Amino acid sequence: MDSKQCNNISREDLLMRIREIQFLVIDFNLFLDNHPQEKQVLNEYNKATKQLISLKKMYEVKFGVLTNFGYSTSQYPWTWINEPWPWENGI
Repeated sequence: MDSKQCNNISREDLLMRIREIQFLVIDFNLFLDNHPQEKQVLNEYNKATKQLISLKKMYEVKFGVLTNFGYSTSQYPWTWINEPWPWENGI
């Protein structure tokens, strides 16, 4: 995703992209649990994990906290209580 796409992406589209990459990371993780010597898959897992981290950071900069309880910092004032929360968007 280039910088122009990042600036124009909607909350819903960004959440969908996060979900897609998160599913991919979980799938790679499960595969690697059973095939730990697959170096190419491990490389793809690491690439997808970095992309997921980047997308989550992008979401939090644009739209606010995505997760809580030690996974994300918060700007002042405390923003976790601001709506809509990610799971309240009907996506």
